[in-house]
Order: sequence, then C-alpha cells, then structure tokens
Amino acid sequence: MSKPLSDRIALVTGASRGIGAALAFELAQAGCHVVAVARTVGALEELDDRIKAAGGSATLVPLDVKDSDGIARLALALNERYRRLDVLVGNAGLIGPLSPLGHIEPKDWDNVFAVNVTANWQLIRTMDPLLRAAPAGRAVFMTSAVAHMGRAYWGPYAASKAALEELVRAYAAECATTPVRANLFAPGPTRTRMYLGAFPGIDPLTLPTPEEVARAIVPLCLADCAESGKICDFRTGKFLEFHPPA
Repeated sequence: MSKPLSDRIALVTGASRGIGAALAFELAQAGCHVVAVARTVGALEELDDRIKAAGGSATLVPLDVKDSDGIARLALALNERYRRLDVLVGNAGLIGPLSPLGHIEPKDWDNVFAVNVTANWQLIRTMDPLLRAAPAGRAVFMTSAVAHMGRAYWGPYAASKAALEELVRAYAAECATTPVRANLFAPGPTRTRMYLGAFPGIDPLTLPTPEEVARAIVPLCLADCAESGKICDFRTGKFLEFHPPA
C-alpha cells in the first residue's frame, strides 16, 4: 500500500484524544513518524500502542503547549535529531468559559489566548526553521466558524480563533517564496469531548467522527498541497479565502 508521507516527520499538538489523536494515527498510517504532544501521558501511551499495532512509529512528548520554553526545547531536540520538520499541526485548543464578557475572569481570558493563540505563535516561531529545511513543509492549524459569527457568550474562544486565523495568514504570506505552505482547517461540529461539552444536548451519533475529520486533514499535509493562507472547510471540502457562513 502506498504511503504518501513515507519517511516524513510530523508534529501534532493535542494528540491525546479527539481530532488530534485521530490525525496522529492517520499521519502514522500515511508513513509519518509522529511526534505526539499532549499533557495526558496515559492517553499518549494508548495512542502509541495503536500506532505501533498498525505498523507505525511515534515519539511521545508529554507537554503543556502553554510551556513556551518546553516548545522551544522540543524544536531544538527535533533539529538535533532530524534537522527538519515536514508537518506541523497545531490542534490543541481550549473553549474556555461560555459566559457574558463582563463575567469572564482575566485568568480565564488569558488561558484561552495562551492555548489558542500564543502557543501556536510559539510553534511557528520555533518550528519555522525546521519547516523551511524540509522539502515541502506543511503547517495546519484548527479554526472555527465561531470566529466570524458574533455569537453571544463565546467571546474569548471566538476572538482567539479570529486572532489565530490572522496569525496563520500572516505566516503563510511570509512563506510565499519558500516551499512552506500554511493553512487553517475548520472541522465544524465533530463528535469530540470538547464539542459535546459545549453542546450537551446534541446527539453525538449525528456528528462526524474525529476519524472522518482527520482523514480530510491529511491532504493538507501532502507535498502536492499548493494552497496557502486559506481555510479548508470540512463541510464543503473546499478552500476558502474567507470563512464560510455558519
């Protein structure tokens, strides 16, 4: 069976469950050695078992993405071992409090932006030289339609995703003359713990599985993905210059 990402190195954050775990597995199946980053050691070990059982390989990195120094150390370790990074997926995310803006505590606001924006900036900052050293570096970050909906009580999450979109678009523009391509992916409603926690009344069986969503992300990681600075919408399968309406 052909492996389109054979001998590539892929880093996935938030890899312990949901879309991150499913994507880490899919990338390993496609031939990547996966560097799986998450806080939960036990869940990472379960992922490693699944990847190995299917003939793949992974390196587990128990790390909170808010640990900027830890991300920098990881970049140094990847440089020493591989001298490049072929695929970067910024998947770790936090919804935070669903509350009126006036009721949100500063620490909760800061926490959402630390995970959804600052951590991804630190990934870009430290991993950019490694992506540029790869023959076809690919970076993918997860976004949400909520960033453009003006939905009540979703202020911190929506603002953080809007900021992330502009961050990634700026990075894509900076990489325009390089082999690196950077895009955003909007999964929409998905059968994950995070989504169901925000919408407890929804029947999970009506939602796409993380595995279905992950399989749609893999093409963005391939060398023949020429798009950059765009959003790929799972619901339509299309690249968009602007975010789709809700």
